[in-house]
Amino acid sequence: MLRQVAEGVLVHESEFVQSNAVVVQGRDGVLLIDAGVQDDELACLAEDLSGSGQTVVVGFSTHPHWDHLLWHPRFGEAPRYGTTGCAAAVRQELSDPGAKAAITEHLAETGIAEKVALDLYGLITALPDGTARIPWDGPHVRIIEHRAHAPGHAALFIEDRRVLVAGDMLSDVLIPMLDLHGAADPVGDYLAALRLLQDVAGDAEVVVPGHGSVGGAGEVHARIERDRAYVLALRDGHAPGDPRIGPSARPGWEWVSEVHDGQLHRLAQRSGHGTTHR
Repeated sequence: MLRQVAEGVLVHESEFVQSNAVVVQGRDGVLLIDAGVQDDELACLAEDLSGSGQTVVVGFSTHPHWDHLLWHPRFGEAPRYGTTGCAAAVRQELSDPGAKAAITEHLAETGIAEKVALDLYGLITALPDGTARIPWDGPHVRIIEHRAHAPGHAALFIEDRRVLVAGDMLSDVLIPMLDLHGAADPVGDYLAALRLLQDVAGDAEVVVPGHGSVGGAGEVHARIERDRAYVLALRDGHAPGDPRIGPSARPGWEWVSEVHDGQLHRLAQRSGHGTTHR
């Protein structure tokens, strides 16, 4: 079910790790951001749009991870954009003939393999480098590209609606997840991205994370500061005291502590030091 979070901006939440698809209404149709995840949910979203007489005129994927690269036939053949880095990462992934099988194997581990269709997976068109806004006939949507979490990651700021679509950042349930496999400086990349988000935070009244709860104006700065504190503690090997991990984690999200432990271990390996417990 679509829920309005600002004028002309609606969110459809998946039961899979509280994934948020974002719909932005324009003059001739809607912009659909991160459409996923499960087939019945995508069909429900398509039905909601059809029932209100709206069509998808453009899609956008905030970054090249599988749950942000899905699509449904009922959304039509609208162009689906991503940054140059995002599109390049997807092309590289799909150049491996076993890529979709590997995704299916991963989905089987989560128990949703039969609920996710990959037929239209990753059909992303790269926007030219330096593109500042989504090319469409609707509200101005600023592209804020960075390298935190994944190559070619982008947040979107819907300026007239004062909504920040953060991609996989600024979550109330997920800690910052660094790109510890592909980035030369994952900590520096993440801190730089948070500075970019800080630049628009004063104008944002709503923040929509890729996973988790939508936040109001008072939460935008707080989420940025909480993510920054976590990353700095992770960098320094200190216990972060973050409410998203350990005993204070939300019920059902206890596994996030394992993600934290894994990041701590990998950062220690990269730096050549021993691990530090949270």
